[in-house]
Amino acid sequence: MPQWMRRQLQRAFIGKDVRQIRLLNSCWFLYWEKHGGRPE
Repeated sequence: MPQWMRRQLQRAFIGKDVRQIRLLNSCWFLYWEKHGGRPE
C-alpha cells in the first residue's frame, strides 16, 4: 500500500471518519485488483 494512502487511512481511523475509510478501502481494492492482486 502506498505510504500516502496508509497515512490517510490512519487519519480516518483516528478521526473515526467512516465515509473516508470506506472510500479509501474501495480505492485500495481497485488499485490492488488492477495491479494483479500483488500488494506493494
